[in-house]
Amino acid sequence: MKDVFIYDAIRSARARAKPEGGLHELTPSALLKHLYHGLEARNTLDTTQISEVILGCVTQNGEQAANIAKTSTLYAGWPSSVAGLTVHRFCSSSIDAIALAGLKVASGQAQAMVAGGVEMMSRVPMLSDNARVFSDPEFALQHQMLLMGSGADLIATRIGATREACDAVALQSQQRAARAQREGRFTSIVPISTSRGVVATDECVRADITGAQLARLPPAFAALGTAGADKVQLAAYPELGEIQHVHTAGNSPAMCDAAALVLLGDAAFGQRSGLTPKARLVASTTGCAEPLEVVSGCVAVTEKLLRDNRLSAHQVDLFEIHEAFAATVIKTRETLEIENDRLNVNGGVIALGHPMGATGAIMTGTLIDELARQQLAQGIVAASGAAGSGSALLIERC
Repeated sequence: MKDVFIYDAIRSARARAKPEGGLHELTPSALLKHLYHGLEARNTLDTTQISEVILGCVTQNGEQAANIAKTSTLYAGWPSSVAGLTVHRFCSSSIDAIALAGLKVASGQAQAMVAGGVEMMSRVPMLSDNARVFSDPEFALQHQMLLMGSGADLIATRIGATREACDAVALQSQQRAARAQREGRFTSIVPISTSRGVVATDECVRADITGAQLARLPPAFAALGTAGADKVQLAAYPELGEIQHVHTAGNSPAMCDAAALVLLGDAAFGQRSGLTPKARLVASTTGCAEPLEVVSGCVAVTEKLLRDNRLSAHQVDLFEIHEAFAATVIKTRETLEIENDRLNVNGGVIALGHPMGATGAIMTGTLIDELARQQLAQGIVAASGAAGSGSALLIERC
């Protein structure tokens, strides 16, 4: 097996998923076109050397349907020889896109690949694909499928995470993201020109939010519990007595628009192209946890990745773990025994926004940049998907 190197990782800023959001006027393909051209320009990239583009995308409907990985490359003017594959493992989709691209390079099937993801939630809203497991409660329960917020409230109840503790996670995420913006740490952002101006800053961060403001927000998922989610969860865990509904709009991920791309290749590709790798993709893995918790997969899959690579959490310098609601962050810290100064040091999706199909690739770029900034050796990026699924990467700075 060949070594797999990451030569570049770029992304758009994350814009609010609203008509007034900075990226709303762009179709998903138009947004990706900016990034394809940015990747070319930054690396003097000969696109004929790219075998395939693999993109994560969750809501494959309307403008994001019909294999956007292939159609977007054609829209951007890339060679027709570049193949395209769109993957869907819920919110960890773009981590899987990177992993699949890495496996193809490692096996010798390809010398250079592009992976990443896209989600334009202002134009293609979450659940607009009308999947029956999310729209038909009886059908959903037959498949053990609950919505993400319900799963997060179960996690909080099982581990005893209070509303105050969850709000503290959200406040820290906002403060860290605001500091990272002030200090210019998000160097992987490619400015995107629109008719309204240039979008180069993540729009969801609320630098001025306070703990008191977070405390005033009402529970967001209590109605889902009353509609049947609580009953299903308590049937599985009767010792809990009741589900604590501690998650609000303030300590849950923010919906947004964004895309991200990662350039991977073997050593020969880098030498031929005159590129120096930023990182090495050491390992990848997937896994699943309790489906009724919905979003705890990032914890289980990080444990699996550590175990498979004979590492302890204390041997890993940095972790970028999906802030799939605040209770998941608390479970991550407690289960893996990760200190605060190694986990999501530049904030997470609660503050920065969660463009579902692109989040994992964005986190990968953030991790690589932070390893370089701190001159550290290795890190793990992991994300949860629905139904307890999760995906993770082990990355080593070159």
